[in-house]
Formats: sequence, structure tokens, C-alpha cells
Amino acid sequence: MNIALIANDAKKELMTQFCIAYCGVLSHHNLCATGTTGKMVSDATGLKVARFLGGTQGGDQQIAARIGCNEIDLLLMFRDPLVVNSKLEDETQEQILRLCDVHNIPVATNIATAEALIHALERGDLDWRDIVNPKNRK
Repeated sequence: MNIALIANDAKKELMTQFCIAYCGVLSHHNLCATGTTGKMVSDATGLKVARFLGGTQGGDQQIAARIGCNEIDLLLMFRDPLVVNSKLEDETQEQILRLCDVHNIPVATNIATAEALIHALERGDLDWRDIVNPKNRK
């Protein structure tokens, strides 16, 4: 599966710790991330992470484009609900969530949901897209 990682500044360390904890599961999948998040995860885990631009520099839009082209199978986007982001950043995140809804992409915006999705992924419960549309897989 192709898994995208996005984390607001205050959640980057949490994303890194999450990826350390689930490195064994994540190592079997293709990972991509926005700039700093990808670097932090890769440096801490040794996982290969395709890095896009920083989120506010266009990385969020790069991931959104991949979601729109059905190139992302799962999104982990740790958001900080207690921090007021710029209007553009909030709009971009809303666009990403909308695209996930349109394309039936499982998405976690917090660690509790991320753990549920990772455990489902580990069990093989997220392979429903193969059944619905086998063209989604290479």
C-alpha cells in the first residue's frame, strides 16, 4: 500500500514516535511524506520515505494530487486542533480530507485512529480496494 504522512509542527514528534512503534508494519509499504515529517521519520526509523516539499511550500498539495490520482491508499495526517493555522493551511487540509472522502481513502487525523488503521492494515483488513477495483493495484 502507498501510505502518506502529514503532521502539523506540534505533531511531528508524535508522528515520528508512532512510526518508530509501528516500523515493522510500515516497512512493508511505500511511504511518502511532506518534507520535515518525512525527514524526521526516515532519520528516526531508517524507513525509506519519499519526501515532498514542506507542507506549506506545496507538499500538502503534492499529496492531495496523488490522492486525486488514486496513488495513495492510506493517509495519516496528525493535526493539532489547538493551534490556529493560516487560512490557506486549513483550506488545504480540508481539501485533502475531502479528496479522501471522494476516493474512499482511509484517513487518521489523530493517533488513536492511526493505531486502529495500522492494526487493520497488519491484519489485512484494508485490502478492500483490490476487491472493489482491481485496477488500483499494480
